[in-house]
Amino acid sequence: MTAPEPLLARLGRSTARHRLAYALTWLVLVVVGLVTSLGLLGGDSLFDRLQSGDIVAPGEAQVGRDLVASADESALTVMLRVDGADLSDPALAKAVQETVARVEAVDGVGEVTSPMTTPGWPTSPESLALVADQDPASGSFLIVAGSGSEPGSELQDEIVEELELAAQDLLTPYSQARTLGGTGLLVDDVVTQIADDLKTGEGIALPLSLLLMVFVFGGLIAAGMPIAGAIASIAGGLSILLGFSHLIDLDASVVNIVTVMGLALCIDYGLLLVSRFREEISRVAPGVPHSDLTDAQVEDAVAGAVATAGRTVLFSALIVGISLSGLMLFEAPIMRAIGAAGVSIVLVALIVALTLVPALCALGARRLGTRRGAEAAPDEGVFSRLAALVQRRPALTTLASVAVLLFLAMPALDLRLNASGVELLPEGAEQRVFFEGVEEDFPALDTPSVTVVAQADPEQAAAWVPELEALPGVLSVTPPKELRPDLVTIGLQTEGGDMGDAAREVVRTLQGGEAAGFPTWVTGQTASLVDFTDSVGDRAPWAALWIATATFALLFLLTGSVVIPLKALILNIVSLGASLGVLVWVFQEGHLESVLGFSSVGGIESVIPLLVLAFGFGLSMDYEVFLLARIIELHEQGHDDDTAVRLGLQRSGRIITSAAVIMVIVFSGFAAGQMLVIKETGFALAVAVLIDATLVRMIIVPATMTMLGRWNWWAPAWMKRVHAKYGVREHSSPVAARGA
Repeated sequence: MTAPEPLLARLGRSTARHRLAYALTWLVLVVVGLVTSLGLLGGDSLFDRLQSGDIVAPGEAQVGRDLVASADESALTVMLRVDGADLSDPALAKAVQETVARVEAVDGVGEVTSPMTTPGWPTSPESLALVADQDPASGSFLIVAGSGSEPGSELQDEIVEELELAAQDLLTPYSQARTLGGTGLLVDDVVTQIADDLKTGEGIALPLSLLLMVFVFGGLIAAGMPIAGAIASIAGGLSILLGFSHLIDLDASVVNIVTVMGLALCIDYGLLLVSRFREEISRVAPGVPHSDLTDAQVEDAVAGAVATAGRTVLFSALIVGISLSGLMLFEAPIMRAIGAAGVSIVLVALIVALTLVPALCALGARRLGTRRGAEAAPDEGVFSRLAALVQRRPALTTLASVAVLLFLAMPALDLRLNASGVELLPEGAEQRVFFEGVEEDFPALDTPSVTVVAQADPEQAAAWVPELEALPGVLSVTPPKELRPDLVTIGLQTEGGDMGDAAREVVRTLQGGEAAGFPTWVTGQTASLVDFTDSVGDRAPWAALWIATATFALLFLLTGSVVIPLKALILNIVSLGASLGVLVWVFQEGHLESVLGFSSVGGIESVIPLLVLAFGFGLSMDYEVFLLARIIELHEQGHDDDTAVRLGLQRSGRIITSAAVIMVIVFSGFAAGQMLVIKETGFALAVAVLIDATLVRMIIVPATMTMLGRWNWWAPAWMKRVHAKYGVREHSSPVAARGA
């Protein structure tokens, strides 16, 4: 009685038999996904629903922020800066008064202030605070309008429109320049830059990836299959993110981070499937011209490819998904959003690889079967010679390679987390220039480095001010501002600004609200960063335990060994440490600024290390599974350990190297963007892939497997029984060759 084909082989056979139906279904899904997510038929697009702001986690800073927002409905403002004016001109004063009146007529607007409409003009401090350098001779001033507490609201848009019209109608004759700015407009700039960076990244990644795969496969049709899968993943990813935006607040940076991951994985998996399919054609139909392949032979080749490479893709996707699911264990909403969306994108990449790519292989089989690259890699070549060289001195090779990784990781010991504001935008961006100008010319309007929200009356809070002024690093303290009865805010300016050491120490000192004698909450950008890092520190051990345990279990089911999974986990930790070290050396210490086109802010954006560890771990295991699957297949065929390692590297080396180069291209495309957080993410992941696919996968893994020999496959007897019952026991293709 013939044993039934494995499930994946049956899936492959189904995609081959119904290839046109699968392809057309995906075409419809891609079109629908792009149309809906880009808002091409009306309605909000994904980019219309994105937000941007401080990275927050539940804690004191969030409570303080919510208290301020609930008490002050005009917490956000729109500002009109007027330059080149004669502030002593009565006609200008009248035009400003008319402008203020027109904006005040907008339904729902908060307080509207200007120097000329503030009591005591031109001598009162309150009016001069709205004048550049507090000097009327400067010729520059601000009109400030409260625009609610939600960036991008209809109220904000109405105020912006009214200010633009009023400035054009009333202020143009009396000034040389007029510019608008505000928190909501800054968010709009960030979202626009995110969309531009996404186009830039895809515009670089897709064409270069296609060119590389044309070289690898020797033909456009085979090369186009992984690219078609990547386009499907982009459409699916954008659709999923649009759905998430209706459930949670979605930060703008999530789009690029998650989309680039789906793009890279789909190309990776497509490359592996197409390569194995061409190898299976040579095996099931040896000597048959590609134009003479029968439907049965095409079905067998697709079934064999999905049963082998498809299983590798399945294990890889599970491990990558597990890595990203670890982000959902953190409290910060942005980390949970990236984790949930990332897992969904991995699922899309997996479904594309197991259905669309095999269907495309079947459709194009008679045009690619015997071209260069279709044949299995020869047993001797560049990678087998590299493995043989490594196997001569495995201990010395391992020691030297690990030493290099540790050296690269050293800068990570000085890692300093940061939470940038306008610095996220490139130099020269309109809103960055606006805010930097306001900060320099209107110091009285500076946002405090630290804000304390106190449940007290102004007199109680004022009595506490001298204690705040005496704190180390505090430069000044603003008088308490009453938001409502028994709720006030106090602003502290500290040495080094928001991200300086002094601000962080002040936050640590004041957190808990015990010093004042009445309830207080410390909030602001610095406090949000402190709460975020504390929250990450609390949850990180649990996330690491989950990822390590689940990954170990999956690798054990694949290999039947406890040694290989443990070694993989250790090597990945060292490899990712090296990636973080290079990231710190470049972006925190400011090397390669001119080459990469950025200005260092003296730290790494707070979410980046977590993203690098989660995404980088998954990608590293991606190549681990690619290589191990081949080595195990050869080991099962009777080759000794050293030969299995050497031949495994030879037969998978081209795919791993090609996939790694494509990954680096994809991530480098996004590193070429302008947003700092996207640039850091793309650069860090490109470095992680480069290190892992070269030093780790091509040198350290063969060296350590040679040293361990038969101990590679060791496991306790009870675990061997578990693997015999639940693990993968057959790695070779289950489809027999049909012959010519």
